[in-house]
Amino acid sequence: MTQVSPAFLAGQIAFIAAPTPLAADARTRLITRYGECELAQAKVVVALGGDGFMLETIHQVLALNVPVYGMNRGSVGFLMNTYSEDDLPGRLSHAQAAELHPLRMHAITATGSVEEALAFNEVSLLRQLRQASKIRISVDGRVRLEELSCDGVLISTPAGSTAYNLSAHGPIVPLSANLFPLTPISAFRPRRWRGALLPSTADVLFEVLEADKRPTAAVADFTEVRNVVSVAVSEDRTVTVTVLFDPDRGLSERIIAEQFTV
Repeated sequence: MTQVSPAFLAGQIAFIAAPTPLAADARTRLITRYGECELAQAKVVVALGGDGFMLETIHQVLALNVPVYGMNRGSVGFLMNTYSEDDLPGRLSHAQAAELHPLRMHAITATGSVEEALAFNEVSLLRQLRQASKIRISVDGRVRLEELSCDGVLISTPAGSTAYNLSAHGPIVPLSANLFPLTPISAFRPRRWRGALLPSTADVLFEVLEADKRPTAAVADFTEVRNVVSVAVSEDRTVTVTVLFDPDRGLSERIIAEQFTV
């Protein structure tokens, strides 16, 4: 649990809002009440928006080593706390901290260029045209699936397992499990393959087969690389972001509760 003094936070909260009227209005009201602080000097960043904006904020402040507390002014808000303007320093002082490590994507394109990006939710490979992608999957240097014909495939962090992974019928994974869901997206062959659970230490390699005929894109959170021929993915534990949650709705509890949502 964080140990932050409400008095210490006075004037040291940076508010960042999604580009929507609802979020912008909330930012104005909170700044009027609690003051404005430049991002570089902030002790805490409050993100106002939905889950997509929360991910953008996490990437934006990564180099600043500052915790992020989200309040929902968007749609889904799984990573966000309930919006309230009352006693914000008090809420921050009692917030629970969840430390998240991203996946690092190393993608090679058809032209030979190399692109790297971090993903706190998932890395996904997706077909670009009408034909299905064909992808070979290796784990720790061993081919595990010679050919997956599909609309795509993804590997998710536990924090991201309730997002795109869940929509693709992948399993929800608790934060403490140290497991990554590997989930196909509309698999055509092998038709009955439902994916796998991999240890967080795994090095995963996706190789695109017939890449000229079946172009495939790779996406790490909101970074897209088109026409990839291979994508290597592994957890990067040298990178950490701290996300704050109200005590009654910590991230671990949310992930468990999501498994009982009908």
